[in-house]
Amino acid sequence: MSMRTPQVEKDSTLPAEITIYEVGARDGLQNEKAVVPADVKAQFIRQLAAAGLGTIETTSFVNPQWVPQLADAAEVLELLGDEGRGPRRPVLVPNERGMDRALEAGVGAIAIFGSATETFARKNLNRTVDESIEMFRPVVARAREAGMWVRAYVSMCFGDPWEGPVPVEQVVDVSQRLMDLGCDQLSLGDTIGVATSGHVNRLLDALGDKGIGDEVIGVHFHDTYGQALSNTLVALRHGVTVVDSSTGGLGGCPYAKSATGNLATEDLVWAMEGAGVRTGVDLEKLLSTSLWMTQHLGRPSPSAVVRALGTAS
Repeated sequence: MSMRTPQVEKDSTLPAEITIYEVGARDGLQNEKAVVPADVKAQFIRQLAAAGLGTIETTSFVNPQWVPQLADAAEVLELLGDEGRGPRRPVLVPNERGMDRALEAGVGAIAIFGSATETFARKNLNRTVDESIEMFRPVVARAREAGMWVRAYVSMCFGDPWEGPVPVEQVVDVSQRLMDLGCDQLSLGDTIGVATSGHVNRLLDALGDKGIGDEVIGVHFHDTYGQALSNTLVALRHGVTVVDSSTGGLGGCPYAKSATGNLATEDLVWAMEGAGVRTGVDLEKLLSTSLWMTQHLGRPSPSAVVRALGTAS
């Protein structure tokens, strides 16, 4: 017999409820070799919403030469219609040209993608950290004028494949400068999956000391070293209630070879259900969406829960 749901034993050290920020449709798919057709992406997003995921990052208005997988951003949003708009359907916007396209598409929320390290800023944005922040300034200003919700991602918060360890103060400095542009939320990215519990606590403490509290922070852990879920629990116990995850554990980073998949949404939901934490997500519906997506990608899901329940009878 297989257990389809965990035994529920409330964990009073965790928040009563969390918000899952689903990144599978954008961050998850951007690394896939096989190009997924626009109608499949739109269907994926609809199914994620039907499974109870409230916040879904839909796509990115990035230069198609950089990320060919997301060249169909406008088409995907057109297929989604109103389902792809509003404050809970963010789109990644790298620069002013991307912002033009976001305004054209009528989106209600955007995300910018900064870096805590110089090397990654150059590789990913072709700019220094200072130049990238200046590039984001007009983007955020225009988004605010249009009444959009704005998120700032900071990548390489816990380590960088070229520079090695990243000083906590450096991450706090970049985070502060991005939030000072007028962003609503900060997502801390462990792009290569090297974070561990003490490091997570220390960074959250340091951000709090500078007035960036847990209530405006999301955490984005990769599972390269198997630490994504344990690091997420540390952040939740600290007071964070927004967690980035990717259905089926899809994703990585096209510019960082050692980055493997994001925390799988199913693994997060299983852990939260067992601990009595509300997510609003129907695990069975999510599971069937994941299994459906694996058929389109032609490979199995790295999610432990999908593996356990997808093959269980």
